Amino acid sequence: MQRSLHRVVFLTFLRMATHKESKDHFITPAVFGEIIYDNFLFDIPKILDLCVLFGKGNGQLLHKMIENIFTRQPSYYTDLDETVPTVLEVFDTIQNKCGLQCEGATAMEPMKLNSHKQPTTLTMSQQELVDLILYLCDSTTTIHAFLNIFPVACSRFHSNGFLGRLSSFYETVVPDLEKAVKKRNFDDKGLQEDLWRRLSHSCRKMVETAHQLLYHICLQPILDGAEDTHTFAEELLQHFTSFLPEKRFLTDYDEQFPIADDICLLQQALPDIDETRTSYLIQGVESARDGSGRPKARATASSALISSQKAEGGAVGGATAASSHELREPAEERGSPSGAGAMADVPQRGDNGAVCSLSEVELESLLSGIKDLLPDLGDGFLLACLQEYRYDSELVINNILEDRLAPNLDKLDRAMPRPLKKELPDVMNSRSNVFDDDEFDVFRRDQVDMSRIWRGRRKGESARELVDDKQHIEEQRARYQTYQTVVDEIVIEPGESAAGYGLDDYDDEYDDTYDMNQVGANDLDGDSLLNRRPFTVPQVLRKGNRTEDLEEEVEEEEDQGLQNNPNRDQFVQDPALLRERAEARRAAMQQRKGYRPERPSNVVGRPKGQGQTLETFLDRRKKEANKSRGSNHNRRTMADCKRSKGMIPS
Repeated sequence: MQRSLHRVVFLTFLRMATHKESKDHFITPAVFGEIIYDNFLFDIPKILDLCVLFGKGNGQLLHKMIENIFTRQPSYYTDLDETVPTVLEVFDTIQNKCGLQCEGATAMEPMKLNSHKQPTTLTMSQQELVDLILYLCDSTTTIHAFLNIFPVACSRFHSNGFLGRLSSFYETVVPDLEKAVKKRNFDDKGLQEDLWRRLSHSCRKMVETAHQLLYHICLQPILDGAEDTHTFAEELLQHFTSFLPEKRFLTDYDEQFPIADDICLLQQALPDIDETRTSYLIQGVESARDGSGRPKARATASSALISSQKAEGGAVGGATAASSHELREPAEERGSPSGAGAMADVPQRGDNGAVCSLSEVELESLLSGIKDLLPDLGDGFLLACLQEYRYDSELVINNILEDRLAPNLDKLDRAMPRPLKKELPDVMNSRSNVFDDDEFDVFRRDQVDMSRIWRGRRKGESARELVDDKQHIEEQRARYQTYQTVVDEIVIEPGESAAGYGLDDYDDEYDDTYDMNQVGANDLDGDSLLNRRPFTVPQVLRKGNRTEDLEEEVEEEEDQGLQNNPNRDQFVQDPALLRERAEARRAAMQQRKGYRPERPSNVVGRPKGQGQTLETFLDRRKKEANKSRGSNHNRRTMADCKRSKGMIPS
């Protein structure tokens, strides 16, 4: 029921934004624009709500609907310009509620005398903090959805200084709200987790909104090949430079959309960009990340993502690709979650498991600090509490004193000692080697024959003694004595037996009938092995001219080739067949040599307005650098060369 009602409401608004139902039933565009504007059928707040409620899954229809409204009634652009300052006032209101000083025009106003009594995020009531975070989440999600569906509005937001105000607001308010959510005591832990997720969601939407503005204002014209490309590149670098003082915002932005990838894209599109300035920006980002204690972000292909956005075409493609960043998470978990990368992190629950990110010295310092206040607790119990609450000693002490520990910690013995560390197995016992248990294995033998071990040349030996040592010959003498001289006839004396000489007696049963037959003597000569191949006169013994013999051999080969060719009418072979054979031979030769053919050049690219790929940029730059090698680009040089040689009269 709810889904069908949701669909019917969306179709109703879609029909209200359509001025032509059919060829016979329609309203002229001018009259349609006046009707929807004068009767307040659509206004900017209503359009923002439509993007939030129906944007998921209906991005294309919403884009066409809002584009038709703004096209038929341009007065909505004026209303949008007046709405942006109202959105900035929302940021000022949230900042004032947090008890923080505003920046910009609001900071120039005189402060009230009772302003110091205004509650902060730590002192305000729990309901006020909940309302404040929900208000922030609703505002940031609405702005992001509208710019995602209708990117044309990015220029209106940018012209009103929205990007600079957004970064300063993020830097000031987000850390204060995160601290309040982590430090305050909530009766309902589920409420605390929900607030943390909503705050993390708001942070991510603000970062993605800043990326959308930079992409549609600066990066997209560069990819489209606009005329004044250097102006857009300079504006993008100025925005990145303005982010450098905002350490927290810069770190969270670089974590989702690495600035180094955008700078690399600028260097590919504009080779003459100032390298000193780009290196300064990259060093500033690394410094901000090191100062926040974040691990280095993993390398991403931001330029490839942008190319995929342009490939889909128009605002819908950009919106779809931008929304894909919502699935991104930080490369590694941090000790204390914060910012856009901490969507699913909850400050009360640790996900470190048995692995501690602190060193032994830091862990001992935390334990000693807690035991100074609570000396009756065991080290094992305190280690379990620190692991549960992300090694936050203040939170552990607070929950122990208020008796608000997690259920799994209440079941533990508070005097539990520190668990003993498991001793690692001895390396020598677990090693495996081919020389184990041999006569020189000192790890398993207490006594080793040291007389067989020496360093360098053995003492007391000389080269002469080593050469004169014939002991190995005596060792082999008995073996070779068994091989005596073979004699043809052995004379056996009367009374001696042939068995004493290793001979057998005569065997009378041996059949010697065929011993005198000559096998193969009567065979025909034609069966001989020599007659199986034709007789050939050696070249040395041949008479006559050698050239004539070669000509005869060539003629015989040609005649044999004609005989083997079944098609006797083929006077000239097919040229296409010859080209195929030559191409096959060339490919085989290149494959043997490891030759890789060059990628075909593509300098034409896509039509204007659909963006160009990285390969097209590289091919165009290569053509620009090498165009003077051919065609008529160097005709003046060749004319001067001919004139200097007297070929052309001066």
